[in-house]
Amino acid sequence: MQIRNSVKALIIEDDKILLTKNQDVEGNFYLCPGGGQEHGETFHATLLRECIEEIGCSVEIGELLFIREYVGKNHEYASFDFNVHQVEFYFACQLILGEKTNFQPTNPDSHQIGLEWVTIKDLSSFRLYPKELKKYLQQYCSGQVTPIYLGDIN
Repeated sequence: MQIRNSVKALIIEDDKILLTKNQDVEGNFYLCPGGGQEHGETFHATLLRECIEEIGCSVEIGELLFIREYVGKNHEYASFDFNVHQVEFYFACQLILGEKTNFQPTNPDSHQIGLEWVTIKDLSSFRLYPKELKKYLQQYCSGQVTPIYLGDIN
């Protein structure tokens, strides 16, 4: 069993965050754009590729804000995620000027049905994964100090 690295973009503008909108049997859920690192690929190369695939835009990558682990056997979806161990790296990102309205994903995830700008203060009313990320995003956006390592959260 391997540990999978995933790299995520936190694209925040005017107190809103850009999220992928996805759908499953429970309804809509939201994720930060990004995905799995491929062998031989750097974190930045992964994030650039994933943003083109999922949002159709290039991004400027800033600082690393959060690291989150997900050990599937420890969480609510253990019945089908038992063998999953993923480490996610969340970077502050900005859309490249001129591409802000060109949201044409080239290879969206299988559950992805769109993109949505969500107001940071309204995150609590959205099914965002990881769920615990909501409070850290709200703290970060209000200027509070946040930990970088968030632990094994969902």
